[in-house]
Amino acid sequence: MVKLTADMMEIFKAAKYFPLATASRDGNPNVVPVGSVYLIDPETIWIGNQFMNSSIKNVQENPRVCLYAYGPETKGCLKVKADVTVHSSGPDYEKMKDMVKARRPELVCRSLLVLKITEVYNCKSGADSGKRML
Repeated sequence: MVKLTADMMEIFKAAKYFPLATASRDGNPNVVPVGSVYLIDPETIWIGNQFMNSSIKNVQENPRVCLYAYGPETKGCLKVKADVTVHSSGPDYEKMKDMVKARRPELVCRSLLVLKITEVYNCKSGADSGKRML
């Protein structure tokens, strides 16, 4: 696993919505916008699943994802690749349910995706676009 730097964590914290890309076992891609995204530590991202169907099926078949962190408030752009596990019970899942309910009481968290960061790339336009950072 790799650890985000302090500057990378600031980019991540400033973003509001994150495109999450998955692929099925046979390579069929899927991308969804997610908002219940929490940087737990420099190596770990939690995503609350309120609406995902195809994405959950994909990560059960192929436990790799790509998350894009960018927005008008950010000072950069990151493409984060990660290994993912899905939890629908246990203390971490219960904590995520509480986090989602605190932010949006009308939503029900169906599962928790735990991402362990494996690679980070620069996706800001320019000469270093696409360059692996970690």
